[in-house]
Amino acid sequence: MNSVKPQQELDVLANVIAHHPEGVNAQEVLQESGLALQRRSLQRRLAVLVEQERIRVQGQARAVRYFPVLQGESPSGVDASSAKMETGPYVPISAEGEAIKAYVRQPRHLRKPVVYRTEFLEQYHPNHTAYLPLKLREQLHALGRSPAEQTPAGTFARDILNRLLIDLSWASSQLEGNTYSRLDTARLIEFGQVAEGKDAFETQMILNHKQAIEFLVHSPEQAVVSQDTIVALHALLSDGLMPDPAMCGRIRSRAVEIGGSVYLPVALPQRLEELFGIVVGMAAEIEDPFEQAFFLMVHLPYLQPFEDVNKRVSRLAANIPFIRHNLCPLSFIDVPPQAYVDAMIGVYELNQVDLLRDVFVWAYERSCQQYVAVQQSLVPPDILRLRYRHVLGEVIAAVVRSGQPINAVSVSAMLPASVQPEDRAHFTQLVLKELAGLHAGNAVRFGLRPLELLGWKQGTCEP
Repeated sequence: MNSVKPQQELDVLANVIAHHPEGVNAQEVLQESGLALQRRSLQRRLAVLVEQERIRVQGQARAVRYFPVLQGESPSGVDASSAKMETGPYVPISAEGEAIKAYVRQPRHLRKPVVYRTEFLEQYHPNHTAYLPLKLREQLHALGRSPAEQTPAGTFARDILNRLLIDLSWASSQLEGNTYSRLDTARLIEFGQVAEGKDAFETQMILNHKQAIEFLVHSPEQAVVSQDTIVALHALLSDGLMPDPAMCGRIRSRAVEIGGSVYLPVALPQRLEELFGIVVGMAAEIEDPFEQAFFLMVHLPYLQPFEDVNKRVSRLAANIPFIRHNLCPLSFIDVPPQAYVDAMIGVYELNQVDLLRDVFVWAYERSCQQYVAVQQSLVPPDILRLRYRHVLGEVIAAVVRSGQPINAVSVSAMLPASVQPEDRAHFTQLVLKELAGLHAGNAVRFGLRPLELLGWKQGTCEP
């Protein structure tokens, strides 16, 4: 049984690496240390040592090697006095996520330049491959279930639209460096009030998000995973923000680079269009809404189909399956920008999704926490009313025009055969409730004219 404490294990591992200025791999470190550690535990401890700047890491995948940090030197190889250690919030991450984080935190010159790998996409088979394990998807489904679960697509998103517009517009824009506060975002969206000291670019970014979210929520027939929808999202999100306005809603025709990364996306326009169709087509085949959302967050930015605004498109596209399935939306509220950037670079340069998965799961749990009070305040819809909404209007109009006494017996006798036997009693009570609340202001819902309503009211009031 291993009785060594974690801090002692860190010291042992750091001491082993200190004796290898030429670098050493993880397996060699473990063998020389004599510690009884599982692979994940070893990765976690090595990642901690990198975070503490006691060692530095170089290479990727199986070629990763660990080096000691010499006196006066930081893990990046620059003078320690000028090295500024990044601090700030992060999300809880797995051992695999820690390893990715440690790699992408290296300076660019220590990371090997990479190009788009079609193998990364080819290895994925919709509904057979899963970036999100089944147990995790089940947990997310339980978290995201809403009172509007069995209602038409988009119902829940429309119910919380005002809140969603502010949260998602603000959080997604913040991940792009936008400095609007949430309060300023709310004032801009609700009242059109531009925040003092903010430039037009930041204001336009917020308003573009608002318009794109409304497009998805108010157009359920268009809110599907398709090339047309993804292109439309780009057109809305990039409006007024592209150097060439003609590139809004258009696949790029030139090469692009990604700041802070050594990844080089596809440059050939014809190949890019072909891959865009394949990525969107594969995403559309995925049945599980959470797997579909995560796939879009991985592969749309990785492909970089547009000159800019790719990550914003992927974040809103990820909400399409949630809107369609009436699940809690993903607002990205409180997601630390650095964690998201690290995760995306991990996808770009390593084709590893573990850190992005950590961010995705934390972000979704956070979104559900934000909307739980809103969910609880929603009145559960009457499923029977939704199922028979057209029949309900026809029956109420027929009852009013018949002049018959209004009671359960007379109403039940007028029900059409389309109302199933097991539903007739409940449906009759629903009709009686609607009739009791019928007035000039709501009679138009049932196609009733004012004179018809007046005649019915007079008839039912006579002794």
